[in-house]
Amino acid sequence: MSDYYNQLAQTLRKTLDGKVTDVIVAFGEVTVIANHSDLHDVCLILRDHSAFHCEQAVDICGLDYSTYDNSQWEGPRFAVAYHLLSIKNNHRIRVKTYFDGEPPVVASVIDIWKAADWFEREAFDLFGIVFEGHPDLRRILTDYGFIGHPFRKDFPLSGNVEMRYDEEAKRVIYQPVSIDPRVNQPRVIRDDHRYAEREAALALQAIKAGGDSDA
Repeated sequence: MSDYYNQLAQTLRKTLDGKVTDVIVAFGEVTVIANHSDLHDVCLILRDHSAFHCEQAVDICGLDYSTYDNSQWEGPRFAVAYHLLSIKNNHRIRVKTYFDGEPPVVASVIDIWKAADWFEREAFDLFGIVFEGHPDLRRILTDYGFIGHPFRKDFPLSGNVEMRYDEEAKRVIYQPVSIDPRVNQPRVIRDDHRYAEREAALALQAIKAGGDSDA
């Protein structure tokens, strides 16, 4: 499979020359880094070109790189990743494009893949990414009165507002958050010693088996 994707990457580089900054093959997957301004053209080629034939958009998701790798990220803050599937050619291609701005804006691909409709609305809702050309870009997971975009890394864990039913007003009202803000603690991965003896015994058994076979 790696050989196949290496050959596919070569075809992608040749076909998309000037429209992409890189084509990467890693972990048995191929990722196309598309220029922000050429994203729509790249996606159209990936759908229509016989070598790619990506007739399905399996997933589209936003990314926020405002804090990344101990805050050493030097590229644009936002990105969108498109996971594409070709049933005809039996392969997958990931497309990523990076950009800045407030609000961050990228071209919609709903005219290429109809499945992009709700995917783009989700990325708009959670990351505040505006997909230019989307015919009905509005929130899909949060409430209409929700403030902010909850998947952005600077969004407070407790949110900005809370809602409750007001007996006097006889309706749901919004008000500032009444709980104290808190900060996530980094997850610490600790060694699990419960199986250390078993692993050591298996390793010793493997060494002995190797020695016996050499003899």
